[in-house]
Amino acid sequence: MSTSTRPTPAEALQRLCAGNARFVAGASEHPNQDAARRESLTDGQHPFAVIFGCSDSRLAAEIIFDLGLGDTFVVRTAGQVVGNAALGSLEYSVTDLDVPLIVVLGHDSCGAVTAASGSYDSGQMPGGFVRDLVEEILPAVVETHREAQGETPTINDMVRTNTRQTAQRVLDQSKIIDAAVREGRTAVVGMFYNLRDGRAELVWSSQELAED
Repeated sequence: MSTSTRPTPAEALQRLCAGNARFVAGASEHPNQDAARRESLTDGQHPFAVIFGCSDSRLAAEIIFDLGLGDTFVVRTAGQVVGNAALGSLEYSVTDLDVPLIVVLGHDSCGAVTAASGSYDSGQMPGGFVRDLVEEILPAVVETHREAQGETPTINDMVRTNTRQTAQRVLDQSKIIDAAVREGRTAVVGMFYNLRDGRAELVWSSQELAED
């Protein structure tokens, strides 16, 4: 790790991957979850990463990365769809909390992506505000079908595309986050979580995150 109290983007990613490896192995340490940690955070927070993930109940970021109180700043929407509130939350994590890593976290069997795929196949859009979610995810469904070149893509293929597109969209839509990435203060990555084995794999990165 760096001698600085603030980790580099690569160190932050390494810490997440190490915690996920413990979770997969059934060896979670449940760090930073005691009374002393709770008391230490009353005057402020210094998370080392922000995780922008799907709202799915099976995707609890602090559990799958074996983290505790104050470790991560978490933003969640169905299908990790980027809206103004979510983007503002991500910008806050960069400007006010100086977080060095933004993780866009998708997962297999995603219900929101499944709904978008269903609309693509049927030509019918859902009602209510679910329509907004589907509209945001449809570009990933379209791209996945195009890249499949006549083959039938899976929902998980679409989730991976949606995760990558969302990570890129964060950079495209936020001048603040894009500037932080260009300056090397922050990195944006996309990760795909496997429900069955608990493994989170890297599917996209804004830059090479080599060890310092």
